[in-house]
Amino acid sequence: MAGEKSPRAFSMEELPGHLIGEVLSSGRLAAGDLARLEGTCRALRPLAEQAASRLCAARMACSVIGPAARGELLARCGGSWKKVLRFLQSVEQSFDTVHTSSGNMQVATGRYHTLLVHDSSVYSCGSSLCGVLGHGPDTTQCVAFSRVSFPSLARVVNISAFHNHAAFVTESGEVFTCGDNSSACCGHGDVGRTIFRPTQILALKGISCKQVATGLSFTVILTRNGLVYTCGSNTHGQLGHGDTTDRAAPKIVELFKGPSPVVQVAAGASYTFAVTDDGTVYSFGSCTNFCLGHGDQHNELLPRAIQSFQRRNILIVRVSAGDEHAVALDALGYVYTWGRGYCGALGHGDENDKTSPELIVGLKGQVAVQVCARKRKTFVLTDEGSVFAFGWMGFGSLGFPDRGSSDKVMQPRVLDSLSSHYVSQISTGLYHTVAVTNKGIVFGFGDNERAQLGQEFIRGCLKPTEIMFDKSSIEDIAIAAPSG
Repeated sequence: MAGEKSPRAFSMEELPGHLIGEVLSSGRLAAGDLARLEGTCRALRPLAEQAASRLCAARMACSVIGPAARGELLARCGGSWKKVLRFLQSVEQSFDTVHTSSGNMQVATGRYHTLLVHDSSVYSCGSSLCGVLGHGPDTTQCVAFSRVSFPSLARVVNISAFHNHAAFVTESGEVFTCGDNSSACCGHGDVGRTIFRPTQILALKGISCKQVATGLSFTVILTRNGLVYTCGSNTHGQLGHGDTTDRAAPKIVELFKGPSPVVQVAAGASYTFAVTDDGTVYSFGSCTNFCLGHGDQHNELLPRAIQSFQRRNILIVRVSAGDEHAVALDALGYVYTWGRGYCGALGHGDENDKTSPELIVGLKGQVAVQVCARKRKTFVLTDEGSVFAFGWMGFGSLGFPDRGSSDKVMQPRVLDSLSSHYVSQISTGLYHTVAVTNKGIVFGFGDNERAQLGQEFIRGCLKPTEIMFDKSSIEDIAIAAPSG
């Protein structure tokens, strides 16, 4: 009404302490948000720490560890619960979309291609062998990122890429696949038909999914209630059904119907990992390269817990499956590797194989938040945004330009060329690597002969090179209707 005074604006510190605490611990703020709010008013510091502590306690990775371990994690994070919260949130996003200042993003690298999610839209570049880019039968290569259009209400929140097929999960929990389907890995109930555009898996209709992992010729799907479905080639038991029978459509893995839901899955060339909410890692499939971590080379047709972690009371929160080795991250930010030690890919200073998980001593002083393994190379991201790399330097895919007389990095080495950036996520393919920073800048390095780095006129990058990503000039490409 006329003559009434406008309400007076209140500063944050004028609000009651309990109300500020409720706002800060609402669960909608990231660790960086708490730090920025704290910077506006010194009086908020104790409240921000209390809120961060409450938010940490509510997270699975923190709730499953005991008081002593929580104390160690707090000490490793400099005594700051905000840094502990940053660690936990970074781990949660390591195989999902990460929050950047330019939007939510995720990157996935395949054999000769790259997939990128930006604000729920999918872009791809590189070789479209077997339709893996999702741009239709007439596209053989994309020299720059091109957008794939999903149905109008579909927003993609998770992607996975391997050699010749790709998988996508939408915000509503639907799963789409495309690429080579000769092994029925696309999950549409048939074999041999190439899927040139992302097509919904109708067998999963009504089942809300949250993550996908693509192996060499199979696919692993994780639902939002912690169940696991698999399809495709099962030559080595990598589907986890107790046999070696291929599955043309997703079938639930019965063992994971137990009380501990699965929180993350990973797929290697012919083996699978599943991490449950109590910190247990299960592996199954081929153990030719010791990748299952059981101390032998026996294939496993059913999921089997890695006893080495359980005996030492090590709780794993994330795992990555490489071609010939594996890497895991525990609830305190320590990193473990096992499998073939070619080119120093295990990070222990030699090329010796490890039949069961072994702690990387050279990273004990770092708090890791993401691990990534692929062809004889490994990347580790820390809570400070640094990148450590080790293994094979072929094609420049480790990002070190000073190759010298050796093409091997035997121990973890920081990637100095990215030291001025906070790297939020990294993915490495056969011969190339792509990283995303907290500002949404995309860097690529390694082989680019098939434009998998989104660069048209260069054959490769020996050090991280920014990939220009202009959404306004990117063409939409229509998507196929669901198969039936």
